[in-house]
Formats: sequence, C-alpha cells, structure tokens
Amino acid sequence: MSDPLFDIGGRVIVVTGAAGLLGRRFVRALLDRGARVAALDLAERPAADALPQGFGERLRYWRADVLRHTELERVAEDLSSTWGVPHGLINCAAIDSPPDAPAAENGPFERYPEESWDKVMDVNVKGVFLCCQVFGARMAAAGRGSIVNISSIYGLVSPDQRIYEYRRKAGSEFVKPVAYSASKSALLNLTRYLATYWAPKGVRVNTLTLAGVVNAQDPAFLEGYTARIPVGRMASPEEYDGAMVFLCADASRYMTGANLVIDGGWTAW
Repeated sequence: MSDPLFDIGGRVIVVTGAAGLLGRRFVRALLDRGARVAALDLAERPAADALPQGFGERLRYWRADVLRHTELERVAEDLSSTWGVPHGLINCAAIDSPPDAPAAENGPFERYPEESWDKVMDVNVKGVFLCCQVFGARMAAAGRGSIVNISSIYGLVSPDQRIYEYRRKAGSEFVKPVAYSASKSALLNLTRYLATYWAPKGVRVNTLTLAGVVNAQDPAFLEGYTARIPVGRMASPEEYDGAMVFLCADASRYMTGANLVIDGGWTAW
C-alpha cells in the first residue's frame, strides 16, 4: 500500500539532462513511482539505453537546449497541451571539465580559460534560471509545484586538490577547475531567491546537494576520493532516489529554500 506522503503517481515532472548518469536514474525513479516524466536533453534522440523502456505514454522525450528560451517555451506549451502544467521540475542538466579536457581547462587557476568559465556558468546557472523561468512560471500560475535544483558538494566546499595528486605525480599539471564549484554554489542562492519569491504562489524550491557517483573512475582517483568520505565509498546512482522523490512529494510540503545534502558525510569533516 502506497504512502500518500510519498505518492507522486500521475504527477507531471520535468527532468533536464535526462540522458545523463543521474538524469536517467531520476527519470527511472519517478516512472517507477507512477509519475509522468517529460525528459529533456540535447540529443535529437537519446541512445537506446539512455532512458528506460516499457513505460509507454508516461515517458515523453523532448530535444531541448536549456540555454534556448524559445526551445524551452516550445516544450512547455507542448507539455501543457498534452499533460497540463507540470507539478515538478528537476534541474539536472550540468557540465564540468572532464579529466581528459584540454590541459588549459585542468591547469592552474591563473590560466583557466575565460571561455571555459562562460560555458560552464551558462549551462549550470543560466540553464537552471531559464528552466525555472519557463516551467516555474507556469507552476506558479497554477498555484502549486516543486523545483529541485541539483547541486554538488563542490558548491559547498572547495574541491580537495590533494585527491588529484596522483595526476601531478604522473607529470600532469592537473587542478580541479573553478567554474563547476562556482556554478553549483550559485544555485544555492538562486534556490533561496525563488523559494521566497514563489512561496505565496505555492511553488516550493529546494536544492539537492550530492557527492560523487561511481562511474568507472580511475582507481587512483577512487582511492583518494573515498578516503575523504566517512562512509568510505562513492554513491550508487539509485542512492539519491529517495531524497529526490521526497522533495517532489507532499512529504516535503513545508520545506522550501532548503539545501538537502546527501554526501556520505563528506561535508561533516
């Protein structure tokens, strides 16, 4: 028997970055609990294994760029005409400089490229701003809704550069870049702003701050990273499902402007 506090059956929830590692996990978790999911990502069509199968009309995919207001408006209009105004928005779309990025992106702060800063800040902050503006406005007009902005522990604390010492010992001038941290930190106050702005309209806005996820990382990286986590390991993607569903459900109906941290204890040290 389902618990009405956590029941999201029939609710319409938008997930951006839906074909990414966490995005597709969140899509699956919502579908498993009866929600209807509007999945947004950049690909014309996602790879066959990028989104779950077998959910019929409860899963719809839109190709959309979170930096294109007109594309988001098109999706919102289409979505409203088929399923109605969404009940939730999960802002999961984000980018970072990967370990194999050009040397300049993973080099010293003093030489970090301006264009790299702009690209990361655009997707991770402006993209969330635009999605909130487009979908959140419709939820506010309907008098209800929940927005979840996905942040990172690196938005709360600085990256521990010692974790990447193995790269430097191997001869690489590697530094975890600045833009990702700055962008994820910006979401915390965007969340607070919107939470107070839309509270009279019944829209709740919260941040979900997460630690790293196991994804075939270099063993040397894993050794350094997991030593920094009290529980001694990285998360599996499904371990964030409960927090995300909680923030979408009525169980969190008195919670807004908050930051829910799920990090295996990283920020307790």
